[in-house]
Amino acid sequence: MLKTLFSALALGVALPALAQDLASQEVVVTASRVEQDSYERDMPAVGLRRTADFLVQEVVIRGDTRDPKQRGAEIRQMLARAVEMADKHGVQLAFGDYILTPLTAANLDEVTLSNDNRPDSQKVEFLVKAPLGGKESGATAEKRIAAYADAVPEVGRAQMDISGDSSLSIVGPDQYRLQIAESVMADARALAERMGGGYSVTIEGLNMPVLWTRAGLSDVMLYIPYKLVIVPKP
Repeated sequence: MLKTLFSALALGVALPALAQDLASQEVVVTASRVEQDSYERDMPAVGLRRTADFLVQEVVIRGDTRDPKQRGAEIRQMLARAVEMADKHGVQLAFGDYILTPLTAANLDEVTLSNDNRPDSQKVEFLVKAPLGGKESGATAEKRIAAYADAVPEVGRAQMDISGDSSLSIVGPDQYRLQIAESVMADARALAERMGGGYSVTIEGLNMPVLWTRAGLSDVMLYIPYKLVIVPKP
């Protein structure tokens, strides 16, 4: 049974198309795949807890210069400066609600200018990411992002502010599928041994996509919504 399960997982048998797509793409942890794809959320006992790849903070550049053309130019110019200064401050920029796209000088126009909550005011919103792991904790990543946001110079009446709470991101969550499955099957074997010879334990749901949830300031929990079924042997 274990050989069959691993063969199916390695080949991607019966996996939704999106599950296979997320072997390398970066996703925001708070934007759960459950919410995006209408999968029933059922948090199991066994998963994989690990440090996220990035701490992610939304930022907004606002401008309220009276002339619309000048206002837009000031916001765009400040956004360009933000991109130029990112590497120097050890951060990366991105945009997207679920799957993140790197924000670079080549795709600045893909970040749209929208109306703000005041007349004659507009804004652009994007994400600042600080890497996690090693000596980079969630607290140090937050300080790094805050220092970067303060360092980007204002242009005219355009200014940049941090917006809301930070979140996390993970690159390629589906690459951890086999590691999660190994932990699930090890747990199933341990339960079967405890139950004794009169019972068997089967696993359902390992063909489901990898899901994720936040598990701390800098940690995520990756899991597959499997179920263990204990049945008496005939």
